[in-house]
Amino acid sequence: MTQTAAGQAVSATKPAFGPVFAVVVAGVAMSNLDMFIVNVALPDIGTQFSGSSLASLSWILNAYAVIFAALLVPAGSLADRTSPRSAYLLGIAVFTVASALCAVAPGVWLLVAARVVQAVGAAMLIPSSLGLLLAAAPPEKRIPAVRGWTAISGLAAALGPVIGGLLTQLDWRWVFLVNLPIGVFALLLGARVLPRGAARPAAARLDLAGAVLLTLGIAVLALGLVKSEDWGWTSGKVLGSLLAAVVLLGAFVASSARHPSPVLPLGLLKIPGVGPATFANLLFAVSFGAMLLSAVLWCQNVWHWSPLKTGLAIAPGPVLVPAFAMGVGPVIKRFGAAAVSAVGSVLFGAGIGWWVYRLDTAHEYAAGLLPGMLLTGIGVGMVVPTLVGAAVSALPPQSFSTGSAVVTMARQVGSVLGVALLVAFIGAPKGADEAVTAFDHGWDFVLVATALAAVACLFIPRPKKPAA
Repeated sequence: MTQTAAGQAVSATKPAFGPVFAVVVAGVAMSNLDMFIVNVALPDIGTQFSGSSLASLSWILNAYAVIFAALLVPAGSLADRTSPRSAYLLGIAVFTVASALCAVAPGVWLLVAARVVQAVGAAMLIPSSLGLLLAAAPPEKRIPAVRGWTAISGLAAALGPVIGGLLTQLDWRWVFLVNLPIGVFALLLGARVLPRGAARPAAARLDLAGAVLLTLGIAVLALGLVKSEDWGWTSGKVLGSLLAAVVLLGAFVASSARHPSPVLPLGLLKIPGVGPATFANLLFAVSFGAMLLSAVLWCQNVWHWSPLKTGLAIAPGPVLVPAFAMGVGPVIKRFGAAAVSAVGSVLFGAGIGWWVYRLDTAHEYAAGLLPGMLLTGIGVGMVVPTLVGAAVSALPPQSFSTGSAVVTMARQVGSVLGVALLVAFIGAPKGADEAVTAFDHGWDFVLVATALAAVACLFIPRPKKPAA
């Protein structure tokens, strides 16, 4: 089937956009929320599973991060080759069932195993969700749809500590049980309204070698980053993981260049806007991941606030994200994605700079933490949807899920890197004065990463108008 014929097949079955958007954002919100909501519950989990070491408990978070990042592109490629609808519904089903298994897990390692299954489901549904959204939206509405998608996903992720704190007051198992009604809703409505489209099987054999190399490469990279605090940046384990990742990803690039139908067509990164926006997205994710963790650590470790109070203190910034994500569209049309995302990065950096200037051990929330949260929230609302939109708007329809997976993988790897480096910069300070100095060093690192992201944003070209 030709691309035109495929497009006609898709459009022929295209339902109303509203129900598709509702189903897609339900799954995206659920999976993004789960990336952060579990952090708050970890101490309570450790209390119930007495005798579990911190190293064992950390895998409840690490296993999810590693598997999710590693499987995004292979799962997105599979969705494009077969059916984004089937991939999304299967991902929702896997994630929902795994959430139930997490809630009833009788021990740490069974909980870790269920979290791995959760990550598999999330890796299936995230890229296919954006692929479905792009396929269901008319060309002129794709950028607003992307802004809505990123606004919901960013808000869900950032509000994770708030919701996690509330649910943990009841029982830590509720942080997983809350996924069940959302998952059932998405499955039942999705089976009725999601566009079936036309499957696009590869003309050549599947690139199994490329899928394995990419999965292993991203997995060992994420593993080295998330365990850098425990193993030490100069340890043989971390350096070996990073070296192995370089070798595996290099082999993946070489394999993809030779394969007639690679799991990741390298030509996607050569499409104007895709490569620069994806790289800028990675750099900004470093800043965002580090910023969010630093705010949590400051409130809990320096001010000694409860998880719930910490979540509520952070909430004002994320609350601003949807409004700016949806309202920045006309500004992008006039000035371009490069200018808007660069200015957003500057505002984000201004929020971090305010913390460096103002925060100390005194509990000055209104004049200290709050202004920085508001500025970073505005920055995230301007930057993230703009970068994602710039990256995916130029993708061909047959590569919506694969391209979306590349963008999401870049953001996930950037966030993991930002968290790992922030922890390294902060270290383990002793006393209030050392803590203030350590956090200033961490925020200086965030400022550097944000400046690099702002510069990278300037290289995003204006997209060409889609052909009629």
